[in-house]
Amino acid sequence: MVITCIAILAVDFKIFPRRFAKVENWGTSIMDVGVGSFVFSAGLVAARPVLKEQSAGKGKKLSTRIYTSLRHSLPLFILGFIRLYSVKGLDYAEHVTEYGVHWNFFFTLALLPPYVALFQSALQFVPSFAALAILLGTFYQIALEATSLKAYILTAPRTDLLSKNREGIFSFFGYLAIFLAGQATGMFVIPGQSTSNGRLGGLAQRKYLLVTLVTWSVVWSLLYLLATDYTIGFGLAVSRRLANLPYFLWIAAFNCFQITAFCSIETVFFPEFYRATDEKERKNSYKSATSKVLAAFNRNGLAIFLIANLFTGLVNLTVPTLHIGNAQAMGILVIYGAILAGIALALDMYDISIKL
Repeated sequence: MVITCIAILAVDFKIFPRRFAKVENWGTSIMDVGVGSFVFSAGLVAARPVLKEQSAGKGKKLSTRIYTSLRHSLPLFILGFIRLYSVKGLDYAEHVTEYGVHWNFFFTLALLPPYVALFQSALQFVPSFAALAILLGTFYQIALEATSLKAYILTAPRTDLLSKNREGIFSFFGYLAIFLAGQATGMFVIPGQSTSNGRLGGLAQRKYLLVTLVTWSVVWSLLYLLATDYTIGFGLAVSRRLANLPYFLWIAAFNCFQITAFCSIETVFFPEFYRATDEKERKNSYKSATSKVLAAFNRNGLAIFLIANLFTGLVNLTVPTLHIGNAQAMGILVIYGAILAGIALALDMYDISIKL
């Protein structure tokens, strides 16, 4: 989240290395991993209500799940339209090949909850969220390769509403697969962080979590190699613009490896966390081991991301970002980062959680 907030403004300055910026069609960069990881993280924490349903022993009706998801999506739709009209009204620079002429990332985020509510019903027939994610990503890739869909997304003229927003509309299937992969990860990560699991002791539970994380990291990586390798696999190229199968698998592998690394460091250097005997002790150990800045960003992630977008637009409207020197650019970025961190810390200090 911190890297993403910095990069969305830094990319507008000449000092930002072009290799870090989002690629046009094929390949990967640090900004490409940012948007995918945002969706993966959203999926991971979305596992919490599912786990609560399972522990309660009763699931919600499909109509109830869809209603709840639409209620959560409404603020995101509103943010999407606000961004759309502000970008068009202020003639703000944009790349239409990213999501399309009218589409933006907030619309993608808004559509995820209702579709996930529908896919949750499919768990009666498919064993896990991971299997659903793989099936969805595979079928989407088959559609790209077996039909003219890929050529349509990449080269079609923008003549109507669908063609004008084809990147955002069709890449949604890839982002939905990423969300489901994140939810699959959350199904074992979130219970693995709790001391209330009576089946396993603290250390045994932590070892089980690490083994599971390593296993899934390897699974996602092998599937990525199978999709992209030219000798043993299908030789497909990663495309964030399409959000195709290799991109989905790359994001899932990256995030699983990253969480495994974090979990390993926590296990070695902060054993008091998983040795805690009650929830209060666990929370205190977590608080003492976590950066206050990162905890503050984590608490109000989406709100801080929205504020970062507003500041990015404000800077671009007041400063000729492409024509100022490196020293000035660094000064602006440092001030911008400090303001964002200050807002996050202030919200945390006053115990404010902004839920969108």
